[in-house]
Amino acid sequence: MMVPSPPYDHLRALTDHNGVFEHALLAEPRREHGYCVDDVARALIVVAREQQQTVELRRLAATYLRFLESAVRADGLAHNRMGSDGEWSDDPGMGDWWGRLLWALGTITAQRGDPWTRARALRTFRIAARERSTSLRTLAYAALGAAEIVRVRADDHIARTLLREYIRAMPDLPAPPWRWPERRLAYGNASIAEALIAAGDALGDKAATTQGLRMLDFLLSVETSNGRFSVTGTAGRGPREKGPSFDQQPLELAALADACATAHAVTGDPVWLPPITLAWQWFTGLNDSGTIMFDAETGAGFDGLEPDGRNENRGAESTLAALSTYQQALRHRMPAAP
Repeated sequence: MMVPSPPYDHLRALTDHNGVFEHALLAEPRREHGYCVDDVARALIVVAREQQQTVELRRLAATYLRFLESAVRADGLAHNRMGSDGEWSDDPGMGDWWGRLLWALGTITAQRGDPWTRARALRTFRIAARERSTSLRTLAYAALGAAEIVRVRADDHIARTLLREYIRAMPDLPAPPWRWPERRLAYGNASIAEALIAAGDALGDKAATTQGLRMLDFLLSVETSNGRFSVTGTAGRGPREKGPSFDQQPLELAALADACATAHAVTGDPVWLPPITLAWQWFTGLNDSGTIMFDAETGAGFDGLEPDGRNENRGAESTLAALSTYQQALRHRMPAAP
């Protein structure tokens, strides 16, 4: 039985011939703010993961892939920001966008479909992978893309090397109760654990996989309160900080859902499935403000959860986070209606 796909209307509204506009004022794209690789990479992953492909989704994927290809220089450095005029407006570098770009390219490489599209993605991945970031979070995003490649090309030397380097870069975990490699939780936290789980599985490194699962279990214990997710807000969270923190970002829920889906795929343990549903329920109102964070008609996500409601703007990051979480919930259990 086919289950309904999430609506992609708002994503289409945010997209033009160049890429995805980063910001929105309410539901209207803020074209003057241009585009960024961070969001285009997220968008490519979301449309590639959609199980019910359409001509329009394939067209969006082609637009996003062209954008990412154009961002990468021959030396592996990558631009992040493009103006509304279609010109790059920054110097190329190695920020989080570089890692997310590799994640998206690895995802396309591992997809079934057009061999030429997959070859283009792999070629650009290999160019960008000539560089290395020193940021653990950035390396985590890149490792997620590398793990996708190793899943279908087990002997790929470049991807395997990137995974080994990520495992080596992971600090030893402190003693309980703070079982996390950073002194504070920041943003996209679950991706750090997911990448270690995926890297360990891809390389047959059971110790790395086990550490990643422990990190994810710790994160779930910290981010869950009274039967709902109460995720780290934009100010971060340290070992002795209790209670809800705001501005909670949809990105955190998408990362948690992805990480739990990977943990389930690697271990087969159904204990990782309920948090995926719980992540989706955050969008449908089971959160610290009792606020719906997803527009079921258009597929838009709202930009942040506040103590008394939500940020009414519907930018690319929040929309893609909502769509990604919806997809994971559909794969593992039908999401409740908003």
